Amino acid sequence: MRLDPLTIITILLMAVATYATRAGGLWLASRLELSGRVEAWLDYIPGAILVSIVAPVVLASGLAEALAALAVVLVASRTGSLPVAMVTGVCAVLVLRTLA
Repeated sequence: MRLDPLTIITILLMAVATYATRAGGLWLASRLELSGRVEAWLDYIPGAILVSIVAPVVLASGLAEALAALAVVLVASRTGSLPVAMVTGVCAVLVLRTLA
């Protein structure tokens, strides 16, 4: 297998662009004085991004994935622990796919 130099350059440039946007955002955020409302709004962004990534997959997948997503939401709301909820989701998908 031979690696194309253009592919390697493209990957490196994408990595630099990704790092620059993240580092630039952190740098900018450290220089700004944020009000309580803006800070509260920014706290919701990671959850919204996660939902926008996961929801289409859950809706396009089968019953096992939908039930596992429901189990994750229930466990996360009851325990408040994201790792426990993630393990629950993985185990639920594994068990439900095995049963189906």
